[in-house]
Amino acid sequence: MRAARLAIVLLLSALAFAGAAAAYPWPVKPFNQQHPIRGFFGDPRAVFLNGVLAGGFDGPAFFSFHQGIDISAPDGTPVYPVVSGTAHYLGAATLNIDAGNDLIFQYFHIVPIVGEGQEVIARRTILGYVQAPYGHVHMTEISGIHSVNPLQNGHLTPFLDRTKPTIRDVVIRNQTGDVQTPLGLCGRIQLAVDAFDTPPVPVPGKFGGLPVAPALVRWYVSRLSGVAVIPWKTAADFRVDVPGNSHFTDVYAKGTYENAPRFGNQQYTSMPGRYLFLLAANLDTTTLSNGVYVLTVRVSDIRGHKATMNERFSVLNARTGVCPGTLAAPPTSEPPPNEPPGSSGGGD
Repeated sequence: MRAARLAIVLLLSALAFAGAAAAYPWPVKPFNQQHPIRGFFGDPRAVFLNGVLAGGFDGPAFFSFHQGIDISAPDGTPVYPVVSGTAHYLGAATLNIDAGNDLIFQYFHIVPIVGEGQEVIARRTILGYVQAPYGHVHMTEISGIHSVNPLQNGHLTPFLDRTKPTIRDVVIRNQTGDVQTPLGLCGRIQLAVDAFDTPPVPVPGKFGGLPVAPALVRWYVSRLSGVAVIPWKTAADFRVDVPGNSHFTDVYAKGTYENAPRFGNQQYTSMPGRYLFLLAANLDTTTLSNGVYVLTVRVSDIRGHKATMNERFSVLNARTGVCPGTLAAPPTSEPPPNEPPGSSGGGD
């Protein structure tokens, strides 16, 4: 029975991505050489209508997942189809190449020169030229109705990645959104991790040295003994596809912004983005006994290279439901000593 269920799952997966492409080359010359990528699949895209100092993070904004990759190339670089197919215009600077079998490739930020409905040949037909001032071509691979990650194995080739992601910090907020220390957490809290990946080929120009999104973010909570109290959970998984844009705030926490972000009428050129992955939106610490725990976060890139961070935090809930850390000391209490017994000390 188990084997039969597995066969059904595999069949449904195959149908969902029926048009999945075989390995294909790069859309700019040299075709068989890896090029810099300045935007990864799943990167956050956010346009904040208010300025940073005008409550930009709390005001209206448009959020989306980056559903392709941005390949750096000088303005005017010829762009070629990675597979043969029929060209259709999506806009003045965007082409669809329909390869049949529910497989479509989209090319953005180009000045097209092919005709509507023209048959184009991989590596031979010039679709157009990288449009100024973008300095890159955006390529999306669509299988069926899903945008899929071009960097997964067996798609864009060659693609080598020997870097590994970076975890900057774990961010803890209370019910009102205030950032907390990991000491004496109580009530309901939000957990997020500040993490990013590094492009394997250095990116030129203003996007040089800026981060990209990792492919997978997972986490769990354990006691100091190693016994798990919250099992492994997945916060983000861009290895194959991305969620719908309506789920953006289920993946990225408040405070996330993209590279060279825009707030109101101000764009912060050359500034790195901040990618805050939402681990738990509403973790009820009263489900945990008072004590010390370890949050383990593991972040992976598309080739499986991993970074891990362990962050200790303590839970301290009062029976009254009031967070003890917010209570003033009793009026007759003595201040704590500067050096607790057994400390290494720092005096004479």
